[in-house]
Amino acid sequence: MKHMPDRPDTWAWFSAWLEQNWPTLYAGVLAVIIAALRIMYGGGTLRRMLIEAPLCGTLALAASHGLALLGIPITTAPFFGGAIGLLGVEGTRAAAKRLLHRKVEQL
Repeated sequence: MKHMPDRPDTWAWFSAWLEQNWPTLYAGVLAVIIAALRIMYGGGTLRRMLIEAPLCGTLALAASHGLALLGIPITTAPFFGGAIGLLGVEGTRAAAKRLLHRKVEQL
């Protein structure tokens, strides 16, 4: 079995990358966990949990990269990840749709 190389520069690079991307990763993981627990608590099926939880996680990852465009600090990404996990894919889509319709009507 091959082991990861024990080179200090590799670990330093990984540590720096993890420190820089931690809020984004935390948001995605938090969304997956909250979505899975929400589905289990609501009596959902294993199939639904295996599909929706990763969708919420990837949605949270994508949303956290857009926070800077809105002028929101990246440190708030876990909050948005938790909210996405709680609302689910359908709830997040409905909220985004309402927001976009409101913005388009203002133009």
